[in-house]
Order: sequence, then structure tokens, then C-alpha cells
Amino acid sequence: MSSILTPAQAWRALQDGNDRFVRGAMKHPSQGIDHRSAVSSLQEPFAVVFGCSDSRVAAELVFDRGLGDLFVVRTAGHVVDTTVLGSIEYGVQVLGAPLVVVLGHDSCGAVGAAVEALRTGVMPTGFVRAVVDRVIPSVVSLTRPADATEGAGRGSLAPSAAELGQEHVGVTVRMLQSYSAYLREGVEAGTVAVVGAEYALAEGRVRVVEVAGAVEG
Repeated sequence: MSSILTPAQAWRALQDGNDRFVRGAMKHPSQGIDHRSAVSSLQEPFAVVFGCSDSRVAAELVFDRGLGDLFVVRTAGHVVDTTVLGSIEYGVQVLGAPLVVVLGHDSCGAVGAAVEALRTGVMPTGFVRAVVDRVIPSVVSLTRPADATEGAGRGSLAPSAAELGQEHVGVTVRMLQSYSAYLREGVEAGTVAVVGAEYALAEGRVRVVEVAGAVEG
């Protein structure tokens, strides 16, 4: 598929692929021998997918796409750092993708670990802590102060786990635009859109959480 698409056309292609995946009617496009040879010297992905590293959330499967269709960036909990930003900008600025999708999912271990850290004050060890540190700012604003009976330093979370996961997706969408002038200017010009979405592990459906830019029409 050519990358010369509008953000709306790119998002529609992903939605159609996800619908096929949910129904079990996948076409497995862009996966033949001839196509593999054709993209060996040039890639023109029509979307950048920045998702969680969870083994159950493979973007090419979820959206029923193939080789050369998607430029995929993945980290645990879809946490952002400078190499992630550079990779996403590369997909948009150099490769010409008009759409960035932030793909979260339900029952995210990184979000769960951040919630547990806020509840108990206990952080994971090693470099796993770096992941949790980057998720906490997304969910900490949704916490409420601890009741007196809960003990000092132990807060309780009013929102559900699903709401916290969706908030993390939305914060990530806004963070990408805040950090990347190129993405922000592309959204303002209408040449790029950023979609935050959540994948339901059992159902297979991808649902929109937040949108920046025009993806309708």
C-alpha cells in the first residue's frame, strides 16, 4: 500500500484490518513472496504504530497487515523516551507515514505495576523501575488522598483499571505532541494525525481513546 494517504484513509485501512481480525476473516495482505522482494529495497509504511511490548499485542496481526505496511515501535507500557520519539519522527518525517497510533491494551502489566507502586509505595527493582517511573505520571492525577484508616502514605484509587489504562494512552498521545514539534505541526497542518487506541485482549477489538487531527472522512 502506498504511503500517499491522508490520515483518515490510513486510519480506515487499520480499522478495516482490525475488523477482519476480530471476525477471523484475515486477508494476510503484503505477505507473499513477490511482495517480500518488492519491499526489500524500499519501505513506504502508511502508519506508525507505537505500542506496548506485550506479546499478545502484535500490530501486524491486530490490524491484519504485512511487510512494509506499518512502522512499529514498542516498549513496555508504551513509555516514551528520546529514542522512541526519534523512531516515531523517522516513520513520519523520513518514511512519510501520515498516521501515528498509540496502541495500549487492557490488563497492561506496566499500568498495573504503577498502580501497585502508588498503593503500596513499593517499586520494582532493576531497570523495570524505569518503565514504572514513566507510567506513574499518567495515573497519579487520578488518585485520591488516602483515608485515615488506610495508613499514612497509602492512597486508594477511585478509577477502574480500565480507566487508568485509557488515561495512560491519552497522556501518551498528548505527550508525543508536546515533545515533538514535527508531530505537533503536522497535526495542526492536517497532514498528520495521532490516534490513541486500546486493544481488548480477549475480543481483539481496537477502540479509540483519543484523537489529535482529522481521521474522519
